[in-house]
Amino acid sequence: MARGPKKHLKRLNTPKHWMLSKMDGIWAPRPSQGPHKLRECLPLMLILRNRLKYALTGKETKMICMEKLVTVDGKVRTDPNFPAGFMDVVEMPKAADAFRLIYDCKGRFVLHRVSDEEKKFKLCRVNRVDVTLKKIPVVVTHDGRTIRYPDPLIKTNDTVKVDIATGKIIGTLKFETGNMCMVTKGRNSGRVGIMAHIEKHPGSFDIAIIRDAAGNSFSTRSENVFVIGNKDECEITLPKGKGIKLDIIQERDNIVKMRKLVA
Repeated sequence: MARGPKKHLKRLNTPKHWMLSKMDGIWAPRPSQGPHKLRECLPLMLILRNRLKYALTGKETKMICMEKLVTVDGKVRTDPNFPAGFMDVVEMPKAADAFRLIYDCKGRFVLHRVSDEEKKFKLCRVNRVDVTLKKIPVVVTHDGRTIRYPDPLIKTNDTVKVDIATGKIIGTLKFETGNMCMVTKGRNSGRVGIMAHIEKHPGSFDIAIIRDAAGNSFSTRSENVFVIGNKDECEITLPKGKGIKLDIIQERDNIVKMRKLVA
């Protein structure tokens, strides 16, 4: 019988999108409790060591964090296992590097480099609209923020644009047909498209039907959809591929083209 919280994580049990080699050891860094779930985050240790190659070992990563050289959403994080998640801005001010954690078209976390203007804000999905015991209206976002006195027009599933320095809401994107969105869970995670239709299923899960820029349609649960822009423009820059999923034949053709260019 388990007595207390689990403190270890074996490499074979880590989420697939961490892309860890199964032969590099037995253990993996277990994310601390924080704003994102264990299987929906990327610990700072993997960002600094495996992705950005700022460190070779876990000990070096810990030394970088303890010197207060890494910020997540504008706050210094000294815990190497801190869970950074979707839409978080990870910055190394000394190296003048800023990255937004976002999914590629295959549902894997990518560190997408952002400009000085873009690193000042992030998009947050509204999970809950509530009123506190003292009758203060609040919204609770996907990254654990509780923002007081929001615009009364903000509803559950909408996306709010949050200023990282102040934590205030500076814009709203409605969860409605015609808006650009990204899928954050399920088999279609990382895909980007325009929301074409929302099927209502009382007592079950509402289904969103999305059409991407290549004309392909796909469907997912509405709770998996994250609005990232209006019909004409996206509020954030997207990583390579722009969220359009290719089939294996198109992928092969692209690889052949690249090899010909290199040759």
